[in-house]
Amino acid sequence: MAPSGSLVASLAGLLLLLLGAPWTYGRRSSVRVITDQNWRDLLQGDWMIEFYAPWCPACQNLQPEWESFAEWGEDLEVNVAKVDVTEQPGLSGRFIITALPTIYHCKDGEFRRYQGPRTKKDFINFVTDEEWKSIEPVSSWFGPGSVLMSSMSALFQLSMWIRTCHNYFIEDLGLPVWGSYTVFALITLLSGLLLGLCMIFVADCLCPSKRRRPQPYPSKKILPESSPPLKKVEEEQEADEEDVSEEEAESKGGANKDFPQNAVRQRSVGPSLATDNP
Repeated sequence: MAPSGSLVASLAGLLLLLLGAPWTYGRRSSVRVITDQNWRDLLQGDWMIEFYAPWCPACQNLQPEWESFAEWGEDLEVNVAKVDVTEQPGLSGRFIITALPTIYHCKDGEFRRYQGPRTKKDFINFVTDEEWKSIEPVSSWFGPGSVLMSSMSALFQLSMWIRTCHNYFIEDLGLPVWGSYTVFALITLLSGLLLGLCMIFVADCLCPSKRRRPQPYPSKKILPESSPPLKKVEEEQEADEEDVSEEEAESKGGANKDFPQNAVRQRSVGPSLATDNP
């Protein structure tokens, strides 16, 4: 009879464990998991969000308190959530997570960073006493929905993709480390060339350059602007020639006038000389 009693006891214990497992799982499911696909749910309602990593000792110590606080979420009318930064690097960049664990409070799209004690009681008091009103919200420029933070999220996702590819090249394909770096260097060069060509094409379409026709050799007929200087030079040359001709004419006229006077003097002087020499 004793063996049968122990068998019944063990079966009863197993049954209790099987029945208690869903209840325990249901309690843990009160903490919502936020990903890149559903993070915009945070923009509506009242939220408390924890950013953690499984390997972080401080995060591991916080998990029991966070789970207990999540059980009060329905009574406090606040949604309790968590984000695994190792699985969601884009959200860690979008919220600028520099330390773990990091806790944010969100009220209708306004995010405030919680920096108080990390106990269940303190979390409850923070929500019920509305202590979050004394904390300045994050600027809209650095909000998770801004263009700046969206770009930061894309960079974080790109870095994670590069890391995954690097591990694939080394572990699966068996490439050396320098070989993986060479592949990334070539990809960077090619992407830069393609991006530059695309930018030049877009700039040429938006602001096309004006094509200038070659100008012909300047001449008097085609370029009337060049004729006035030439005319002035010709007029000056003609004026100089006229001055020279006038001077020559005056010099000739003076010589002709002096000739008869000299002849008269010679004639008048000639007889006197004859009379003086008998």
